[in-house]
Amino acid sequence: LIDMEYWLACNEERAAQARFGAVMCCCGPCAMYRRSALALLLDQYETQFFRGKPSDFGEDRHLTILMLKAGFRTEYVPDAIAATVVPDSLGPYLRQQLRWARSTFRDTFLALRLLPELDRYLTLDVVGQNLGPLLLALSSLAALAQFVIGGSVAWWTVLTIAAMTMVRCSVAAFRARDMRFLGFSLHTPINIFLLLPMKAYALCTLSNSDWLSR
Repeated sequence: LIDMEYWLACNEERAAQARFGAVMCCCGPCAMYRRSALALLLDQYETQFFRGKPSDFGEDRHLTILMLKAGFRTEYVPDAIAATVVPDSLGPYLRQQLRWARSTFRDTFLALRLLPELDRYLTLDVVGQNLGPLLLALSSLAALAQFVIGGSVAWWTVLTIAAMTMVRCSVAAFRARDMRFLGFSLHTPINIFLLLPMKAYALCTLSNSDWLSR
């Protein structure tokens, strides 16, 4: 599931952003920058703060935003190859996702002034990445409330989420030429029951800069 999640993030999300002029997060394991560009921003990069406290995670997204604010262009290279270490159990995975959620929320605030200078698609993409989970959470809570109060299941909510899941997985399977992407539908219950509550917690604890690992 993590492998497919990474594939989608790179070959769909970042590939689409690049077509409109800017990748909004150059992933740490596979990002390269011109030395001259990095030298101009090194002081800002090394003194990353949030609400007056040092913040040293989400540094790849933060550096990408600094590059874009300085007028540089970020690109996606589809034939680049990189290796990275990924969590191999649920606990480390959730801690990683908590760090990433905090980073996304923080740097979205940083990027708001930048968005009017970029293509309108990128504004839509950033807004969607932040509002999408909220709308999914509200739909799930509404369905749960109907079940608790009325004793019935909101089938239209379940069917809508299931249909959207299968459309996304089918498109990915077609583009990747790999039928295992249909199995990415298993990520949806993980997203609803684990990642959405975790993102809500991340939003309430943005000032926490702990890596949550050794």
